[in-house]
Amino acid sequence: MVNYIEASSAPPKNTGAIRLYDAEAFEGMRRACQLTARCLDALADIVKPGMLTDEIDRFVFDFGLEHGAYPATLNYRGYTKSTCTSINHVVCHGIPNDKPLREGDIVNIDVTFVLDGWHGDSSRMYPVGTIKRAAERLLEVTYESLMRGISAVRPGTRTGAIGEAIQTYAEAERCSVVRDFCGHGVGRLFHDSPNILHYGRANEGPELREGMIFTIEPMINLGRPHVKVLADGWTAVTRDRSLSAQYEHTVGVTSDGCEIFTLSPGGLDRPGLPSHNG
Repeated sequence: MVNYIEASSAPPKNTGAIRLYDAEAFEGMRRACQLTARCLDALADIVKPGMLTDEIDRFVFDFGLEHGAYPATLNYRGYTKSTCTSINHVVCHGIPNDKPLREGDIVNIDVTFVLDGWHGDSSRMYPVGTIKRAAERLLEVTYESLMRGISAVRPGTRTGAIGEAIQTYAEAERCSVVRDFCGHGVGRLFHDSPNILHYGRANEGPELREGMIFTIEPMINLGRPHVKVLADGWTAVTRDRSLSAQYEHTVGVTSDGCEIFTLSPGGLDRPGLPSHNG
């Protein structure tokens, strides 16, 4: 049994109920998400071979503070960085360090800023210098998977429609969908109900209703979908060491579809690839 609750009267913790947000909340999310999108835009000009992922982390931290925001990941459940930087076969939750990016790498940068209590959550892939065609194709397939999932969002459908749209497309392109991680409700809380699976069937999952806010963030692999988490407790990698990619948007369900809160103001949702703004 799925419970829906007006967000204004919900307790400040994840109870399993799905929050329905009002117009004022949508405006708060627009501000937080656009700040995150602007930060990701700025990173497009500075991600280059030789850059340390720790430098990316410091850039994100400073960008947030300059704009009155705080990175949600910093000290979240013991995580000590302001962003996640996931390179090549790292699926998600890569921890920034003093290792330099190399020509031909692909890196996902995941940023969540908390602004006035609202969480703006988004991630993009960045090619480092010139990348191989196989990597470029993976980025294209992953971005298209995200946008197909978003196109399935409208009141009256179920969350499974998002997963079906992503899985059907990605597998038709001979890629695989990671099952171990999913999208999630977001708003005043960093992670809330419902979970948004990136695979499944259209008739499965909770019904989408106007006012819901959540992330869609498919992780797509060139090889098999299986992953493992390293000893640090965070870094997830592909078991077969195949390349992995991820794009993420935060969306809100509207009366006739959805609003993408984290769209790039500069049309840079796909850094290094032809501009395509959803």
